[in-house]
Amino acid sequence: MRTVTLTDVFTHPIAQKYLKRSGLAHAIATAYYAYHLALRYGVNPDLATKAALLHDIGHYTWYKNGQWDYEQYKQNDIHAIKGAERAHKLLIRLGEHPQNAKEIALAILLHTDSYLPEGELKRNPLQAIVKWADEADEEPGGRHHYRTISDDLALKKIRQLDELVSRQLGKEQLGDIV
Repeated sequence: MRTVTLTDVFTHPIAQKYLKRSGLAHAIATAYYAYHLALRYGVNPDLATKAALLHDIGHYTWYKNGQWDYEQYKQNDIHAIKGAERAHKLLIRLGEHPQNAKEIALAILLHTDSYLPEGELKRNPLQAIVKWADEADEEPGGRHHYRTISDDLALKKIRQLDELVSRQLGKEQLGDIV
């Protein structure tokens, strides 16, 4: 059973602040991609959608002379580190099971390797799904962070995704009983 829903996460003032800063439309699209990938690869859709929704909440906007500086961002960004910390704290505050909060935070931490030294990173299935979901919605130059969505439509989409996740988890629990 889910103790914390996507709607709980989405409507929290901390999530609202950072989701809007990093791109609300991108966060929601990434969560939908993660849901479908989770079903395909047998990963918990609740964890996948939460991690995908929150994957960019550590973003800092890099500006130079009043303009977004994508190159400065690429050279200096550590948003995955900050995002993992913020997401973990938020999820614990909302009452998420500590192990789930940890798994979600680690998936956020590892959704990109842009801050890591060169080398091969081994991800578990949840971590890979969040990375793939993010990549599925990316646009050149970071433009995906600037797509817009109204607050009403965003909440409607989050509630729809919550329903899909709950239905899927219910099917999985029925399968365990039968």
